[in-house]
Order: sequence, then structure tokens, then C-alpha cells
Amino acid sequence: MEILVFTTSIEKQDQVNDVKPLLTSVPAINNWNFDLEDCDNILRIEANDISPRYIESLLQTAGYDCRELEY
Repeated sequence: MEILVFTTSIEKQDQVNDVKPLLTSVPAINNWNFDLEDCDNILRIEANDISPRYIESLLQTAGYDCRELEY
């Protein structure tokens, strides 16, 4: 399992609720959470064999900016 970390344009809980069905529908994602207190509005994903580009594309399709952070 790997942990992926992204900066996003998601700033409010209702926006998290917008993308929740997208994130929960991906079988490779075991767990995910947002840190809206962080200045980068962090999305952390625990997943098996998933491309960061796929997550970026998924959120961009929903109308949000999303970019992987290197750590």
C-alpha cells in the first residue's frame, strides 16, 4: 500500500461531499481524507497500485484543481 498526497482547491466540507462518491467508488483506494486546515487543502490517499495522475484527473473532472505533492 502506498500513500499519495495532493494539494487541492477544495476548501469547504460541501466540496468534500461533492467528491466523496468519486473517491469511494475507486476500488484501489483503501482510505482517504482531506486536511482543510492546511494551506494546501491536502488530500491524502491510501491505495494499492493507483496512478497519481488518475486521482488528479478524477478531481479535475469534478471541477477541482489537484496536484500531487512530492514528500
